[in-house]
Amino acid sequence: MKTIKEKHSLAMRWAHWINFPALLIMIWSGMLIYWANDVYSITLFGHNFFPFFPPGFYKFLHIPQRLAEGMALHFFFMWFFAINGVIYFLYTIISGEWRQLVPDRHSFKEAWQVLLHDLHIRKMMPPQNKYNAAQRIAYTSIFIMGFGSLVTGLAIYKPVQFYWLTWLCGGYHAARIGHFILTIGYVLFFIIHIIQVIIAGWNNFRSVISGFEIVKENNPVTIQTVEDEKA
Repeated sequence: MKTIKEKHSLAMRWAHWINFPALLIMIWSGMLIYWANDVYSITLFGHNFFPFFPPGFYKFLHIPQRLAEGMALHFFFMWFFAINGVIYFLYTIISGEWRQLVPDRHSFKEAWQVLLHDLHIRKMMPPQNKYNAAQRIAYTSIFIMGFGSLVTGLAIYKPVQFYWLTWLCGGYHAARIGHFILTIGYVLFFIIHIIQVIIAGWNNFRSVISGFEIVKENNPVTIQTVEDEKA
């Protein structure tokens, strides 16, 4: 028997679908800004092998000569990203949903078991509530990364006005490196998250849109009938 079960709140779904395009635009516009001062490269033992993003990468995505456009998009959508994050953070605190998101002392061990299950190495999933251990670690990390992006972003955007923030980040260059690393982290999270959504299937994806999922439940009458026949 199939039943409809509520899974995700309206606040969670709004925050998710606002944050997703906002963060994509932030990453894209960040690339337009980074092109103007492309200083990072793959270096080993003091030898510079090649830039982190080769020239062909910029040409293929038509990034060069779009610095002003990148800055305009980045600083505009920054407000959507920041306000959306703050509202959802307050919601998790007030509603108590943070208890389902924050990892516990068993989460890292169980996350490894979730990974083995996704790779079809382990048959059984570890016990879980609304989110499994891997999801709890990932979603909590996104909260921390979002806060880090805002802090490092302000530090490199207004290093004079927010000199104390730049100092806390270890200086302008350290803040820029941190901001760059966090951006790479977002890209990796997107890739892993999309793969997990595909593995989880349509029912899970539908619940993030509608808030409900279809759950298969065993019919107690059928189970009792089978047991009686066996007896």
